[in-house]
Amino acid sequence: MTHRSTLRRLFLSTGLLVSAAALSAQDSGALLDILVRKGILTNQEAEDVRADLVRDSNTVPAHAFAGGKSTDRLSVGMRLQTQFAGLSSNIDNARDPAATNHFFVRRAYLTLKAGLGKDWSTVFTYDFAGSNYDDAIISYKPSSDLSFDFGLRKVNVGYEERASSGDVRAIERSSVTRYFVEPNNGRRLGAGSYRIGAFVDGKRELSAATGLGLVYSAAVTNPERAENFTIASSAGDSTINSLAYWGNVGLTGKLAEGTWIAGVGAGFLPDQGGPGSANLGKGFDVQVYSLYTDITAGRFGLMAEYLTAKVEGGASLTRDAQPWGIHIQPSYMLTDTIQAVVRYAHLDSDGRGVNLSDGIRSAPGGGTMNQLTEYYAGGNWYLRGNDLKFQLGLVYGKTKDTVLGAPAAAEAFGVRSQLQTQF
Repeated sequence: MTHRSTLRRLFLSTGLLVSAAALSAQDSGALLDILVRKGILTNQEAEDVRADLVRDSNTVPAHAFAGGKSTDRLSVGMRLQTQFAGLSSNIDNARDPAATNHFFVRRAYLTLKAGLGKDWSTVFTYDFAGSNYDDAIISYKPSSDLSFDFGLRKVNVGYEERASSGDVRAIERSSVTRYFVEPNNGRRLGAGSYRIGAFVDGKRELSAATGLGLVYSAAVTNPERAENFTIASSAGDSTINSLAYWGNVGLTGKLAEGTWIAGVGAGFLPDQGGPGSANLGKGFDVQVYSLYTDITAGRFGLMAEYLTAKVEGGASLTRDAQPWGIHIQPSYMLTDTIQAVVRYAHLDSDGRGVNLSDGIRSAPGGGTMNQLTEYYAGGNWYLRGNDLKFQLGLVYGKTKDTVLGAPAAAEAFGVRSQLQTQF
């Protein structure tokens, strides 16, 4: 190869790598063919440049390091979910509310993880779509079977809620889970999900032959759910200045082509009860309990959970409420990339009240009733596993009976879809 052609190849390779860094070698093929036809490159030079691009595109990115002297690793992650919801409602003996037909960004997570030596690490996740934190914890892991977290994360009561938002197979969590764990609005309980405190999680092998194992967790946290900056950074006050306690224990096992887990959880939340949401911090406590299982056997999966609670003054200042609910979600992989999912959920608020929008996300309101039933049927297309998938499903929800027991009903029906990417 002449000195002139070598310089020409170096110049063109550099230009291609800089100006078309986002393109693969295959995408740059058309440009290389034009350069050959123009006589700027020989066929061999074009092949050499194409080889350079292939090699560079397969290079593993260099590790990133933070400025902290003790930081030995740093990673960046992202999860983006875009949704469309088309849902309408019918209310007996009342004017129907406007339907929902809207595209929106459901989640836009940015996650930073840093290792601080052998046993210590930290994780910070911010949701730009919700303008709030996800995880913000400092972790100490003395062994692979034991870890301690300090900061903001989800408590281990409410199995479906604790599962990753990137692996919700029915697009949204069940109406029962939402009623028990999402922020108290006078009907929902806010008895789970995000709290600030100290957490411990562990596991232990009980039988190597059968694959039987024990998992457990406990936490001491603030009683109020931390869903925004103000609550997350609050130092407490005279009305909400106590501690909540949480615990979970379960058994795990292996199947011929899968795994299973079954367990129970409980939480005690002082000053988080009372009728409505105006009585928080006034001496009404909440106790919440969970019984769950999750089974995977070959292409089949089944997740189910029973949730119940005792809410002091939950129905009125003189009457407690004991809401309960159950959700059952079977799934089946029709092919290596297509999964069918159905779900049934039922909630009885025991006089506290529930709205269609409390359990069916994006659904128009349907008045305060006593019971809610939800059905879901849909499919998931795993284009690149959970890192790139499309989900589509039909959802139906019905509330009935006023909190005083009088006959009444409201219905919501529609379609929901979601496109997710993450790294």
